[in-house]
Amino acid sequence: MKFIVSSTYLLKQLQVLGGVINSSNTLPILDNFLFELDHTKLTVSASDLETTMASSLDVESDSKGSVAIPARLLLDTLKTFPEQPLTFVVEENNTIEISSNHGKYALAYADGNEFPKAVALEDPSKTVVVGDVLATAISKTIFAAGNDDLRPVMSGVFFQFSTEGLTFVATDAHKLVKYTREDIKANQATEFIMPKKPLNLLKGILAASEEDVTIEYNESNAKFTFENSELICRLIDGKYPNYEAVIPKENPNKLSIDRTQFLNSVRRVSIFSNKTTHQIRLKIAGAELNISAEDIDYSNKAEERLTCDYQGDDMQIGFNSRFLTEMLNNLNSDEVQLEMSMPNRAGILTPIDGLDEGEQITMLVMPVMLNN
Repeated sequence: MKFIVSSTYLLKQLQVLGGVINSSNTLPILDNFLFELDHTKLTVSASDLETTMASSLDVESDSKGSVAIPARLLLDTLKTFPEQPLTFVVEENNTIEISSNHGKYALAYADGNEFPKAVALEDPSKTVVVGDVLATAISKTIFAAGNDDLRPVMSGVFFQFSTEGLTFVATDAHKLVKYTREDIKANQATEFIMPKKPLNLLKGILAASEEDVTIEYNESNAKFTFENSELICRLIDGKYPNYEAVIPKENPNKLSIDRTQFLNSVRRVSIFSNKTTHQIRLKIAGAELNISAEDIDYSNKAEERLTCDYQGDDMQIGFNSRFLTEMLNNLNSDEVQLEMSMPNRAGILTPIDGLDEGEQITMLVMPVMLNN
């Protein structure tokens, strides 16, 4: 088995695949990339058993074969090369030799047949989404997903596809984000929960991609196919909580304000808040928003006044500043609206501008009890 490939082209593909490999694997074979050569087509795969990703590369070759090559060693070596062709040759003594313009490097390889095979999806449903739309949907929601191992369904992003549109939801019970696209539709209604790791990989790869991504899914797995790559992952098993039930429908108190100004103010004031509760207080009356925080243990306190557009009754409500900051950070709009009903009911944050046609974002943040 022998092939010739450009060093930077190979490195670029391997760096993406490297994101799949865990730092400590139970099976030693998972510390490798699987190289499968079929004449001029080289398919490289990486897996952690839950998620498997493969990319196809064009190489110069007239042979066939498969070997598993140590990932870390190969990546570290490739990073040091300037752009040049590299020749890979599998030798008799169980090593693969890489020849560059200046030298030769031999790595021990493992048998490619030991590498776990990717799951084949049986009669999957299918939806096609543009790459950057999917990347946006992921980055707008994934930050709100939880990290609690005891509630695995909340540690992923809920994909809800229907003939009306696509909805992506994430929540950790303190905050919730619902992102909807009405301009893209699925052929049939379906829902599944995607784990975070493959979503983070997709988000990075598809960030500015105009390519179509084909999403195929069944009860237990989902497969994303784009350009020359595919990613297959196991879905999170379980029923997603009824998120619609927690979004308050009647919110008579509406506050509109400049997003950046609000965000900076919350950031500054929160420095003076209690280090365990991160509690800040919003006091709204007329066209004035008063943001304050106090850490009684250290006698630290801060207060800022902002002008805003407000319709509703005067009210005081407390929030965890970290949740508010995260949410405001994840919006791109100039102006945001915060809708509230009562100090003990969730506040709803939505962007007023900066959305595409058919795009909607609703963010929900639970209040914290104020101690007067």
